[in-house]
Amino acid sequence: VFVTFNGLFGNFLDLFIPVLIFALITPAIAGIGRSAGRWLGITAGIAYASTIISGLVAFGVATLTYGWLLGNDSYDTLVDIDEGALEPFFDIEMPAPFEIMTALILAFCIGLAMTAVKSDVLYTASRELESIVMKVVKTFIIPLLPIFIFGVFLSMGMNGHLVDVISAFIKVLLLATVMTILFILAQYLFAGAVTGRNPFKALWTMMPAYATALGTSSSAATIPVTLESAKKNGVPDNVAGFVVPLCATIHLAGSVMKISLFALAVIHIFDLDIGTMQFIGSLLLLGIMMIAAPGVPGGAIMAAAGVLGDQLGFTADHIAIMIAAYIAIDSFGTAANVTGDGAIAMIVAKISDGKLGSRDGEGEDADGANGTDPASVDSREAASSARIAEDITDSRN
Repeated sequence: VFVTFNGLFGNFLDLFIPVLIFALITPAIAGIGRSAGRWLGITAGIAYASTIISGLVAFGVATLTYGWLLGNDSYDTLVDIDEGALEPFFDIEMPAPFEIMTALILAFCIGLAMTAVKSDVLYTASRELESIVMKVVKTFIIPLLPIFIFGVFLSMGMNGHLVDVISAFIKVLLLATVMTILFILAQYLFAGAVTGRNPFKALWTMMPAYATALGTSSSAATIPVTLESAKKNGVPDNVAGFVVPLCATIHLAGSVMKISLFALAVIHIFDLDIGTMQFIGSLLLLGIMMIAAPGVPGGAIMAAAGVLGDQLGFTADHIAIMIAAYIAIDSFGTAANVTGDGAIAMIVAKISDGKLGSRDGEGEDADGANGTDPASVDSREAASSARIAEDITDSRN
């Protein structure tokens, strides 16, 4: 029964993941591109850099520790029984409409093209497609994942690998939890150095957002608490109102930290031939995928599954193990994401001098010029960027 279910569900994931990538990244790229605000670009750049650095830190930690933490035993496969011993009752082939990389490239091309031609109709259609795909993820895929994972664990139990693999991943789970906390501390040390504020006091102020994210496992649901905590850290209302909702969508450093550690654990345990540059290349793509990660618990790992399979050669069983581990501590990654949003808000407030979205200077300036003051330009850019951030957040909600 479970061989049949896993075969069908695995085939459906192969079909659906390229569609998911296209449907989520297209409107995300189009939405960001529709705002010419330089602060949106700066904020997105900081968020992307934070996400990639978290993955590189995970790679360094895994390289240094996995040899003694997980041991040197490896398994060629999850199941080494005769393939003919258990066959599905039936199988349905579900070929994907296009490859993973094709979906990613198409999403970028169409998203940027919509910005150039100002295609509001197509943009609205892409947002509606995004909502449909996220509905499928939330109501169909996520509820069925536990059954799929259970089937994989049954397979591992057939040859005695189950206990060994689970014991190894328990160590990685603990390591990932500790690493997300340490990375948050590093973010606030950097933010404190940039802004001249006490990083430990600022981090303590963000603890309500961290605790709320632990309970909700949702960056979007935590936005009100994150917003208030950022304001208590001295971030102006206009900056916090722009940065926090935007970063709730595009900043997933904690999630990438976990995904990277789990992926490297799979590579180590099953002795996959993955080179350093190959992993770093997949990490750069993963940072882009996180921009379009669905705003539901476990959504980030679903968006990352395409990169894991296409770039690293992970099988459905490998991905299932990662999904199980990811969901087990999903809330810790979300908490790291939203707490890091507060650090980014502090940095943006500093480099913008708190004038992001300020109305000072709008209208006539001291020389009588109308609408030419730099503050007025910043205001229009920030207002446009804020509207895009609100649109993206509303769609995720």
